[in-house]
Amino acid sequence: MDELSLLIWLLGYLVLLYGLARWRSRKASNQDFFVGGRQSSWLMVAFGMIGTSLSGVTFISVPGSVGTIGFSYLQIVLGHFLGYAVVAFILIPIYYREGKVSIYAWIESRVGLWGSRMASVLFIVARTLGASARLYLVFRVLQDLVFGPLGLAFELSSLLIVVLILLYTQHGGVKTIVFTDCLQTATMLAGLICCLVIVLKSMSLSPLAFWCEAASMGLTRLWGVDPQASDHWIKQILAGAAIALAMTGMDQEMMQKTLSVAKLKDAQKNMMLLALCMQVVVFVFLLLGAALSMFALKQGITAQGDRLFPFIVMTSMPEWLQVVFLIALVSALLPSADGALTALTSSVCHDLLGFERGKVLPEQSRQIIRLRVHLAFAILLLGFVWVFRYMDQASWC
Repeated sequence: MDELSLLIWLLGYLVLLYGLARWRSRKASNQDFFVGGRQSSWLMVAFGMIGTSLSGVTFISVPGSVGTIGFSYLQIVLGHFLGYAVVAFILIPIYYREGKVSIYAWIESRVGLWGSRMASVLFIVARTLGASARLYLVFRVLQDLVFGPLGLAFELSSLLIVVLILLYTQHGGVKTIVFTDCLQTATMLAGLICCLVIVLKSMSLSPLAFWCEAASMGLTRLWGVDPQASDHWIKQILAGAAIALAMTGMDQEMMQKTLSVAKLKDAQKNMMLLALCMQVVVFVFLLLGAALSMFALKQGITAQGDRLFPFIVMTSMPEWLQVVFLIALVSALLPSADGALTALTSSVCHDLLGFERGKVLPEQSRQIIRLRVHLAFAILLLGFVWVFRYMDQASWC
């Protein structure tokens, strides 16, 4: 499909998303922005958090890694289940007992205000850099596939998408993104399954024949058994548990959505359902990666890693699947980006500016401050994306 048609489909999806977000954010208050009024459905939160946990990096990188490391990434995801259990039954009860918007508030009651602020600052720095890097990877793919061939500069195309994210999150916050993340996760998973089915169909393979051939090629290798190797199963599972504990249980972005659920038991069910769903979803990503590696070998395609999935879809698959891939890729990008922007705003407002300490500010004043912080982070994320673009293109020889 030509790039202009792809751009029209992309813009159409983004406009639809913006319209739904604006409808969802009607009459949203500051409490709705920060914790969704604590009225979110735990099922919606769990489903939407799948997209947040995966991001556009997973959508591109996990399938591209199968040709090199097989299914060994699943060891880390199995470890995530243990980490999510610790979060659900140890950390979440603590956060609900505190009753705060920011999860770092509980640190203040134990080590003081400066300890809480230090934790918040570390989160802000890490999340800003991490979100910017994930944004850049997807922006680069979109630039190569759509915007670049149309003559649009990277700076302009990235600005367009960041402005959209800013517009649909600035009023509704968590109240909005719990809803939009569900839509985006569903779109991403539908695109994932479509791509897997069409790639298998293009090779005329049944599911059983595909699995047998992939296994014979070593693509389904799962367990690392060498104690000296970095992919040994014990190391990977423990690492996965630690990653889930740190990047979910101690992360304001992930916990902010969980805290928007009214009841503690429902929040715990949300976390454990997320743990189960992640096992299934990542396994499907790995199946797709095996199918892509097999297809590339049969067709003599040399693209590898992050470039494998986009290259095969855009050069060897039907035009309608190219649209599906593009929209699914954007749907994988947005949940992590909008969640990061909302969480960064919340952390600054509550941990650094003290919305819950000292003199109580009027609702209107809080809203003005929150909107300014939100805008500042959108600009900061965009700035880092441009810096990564410059570093990617610069010659360091």
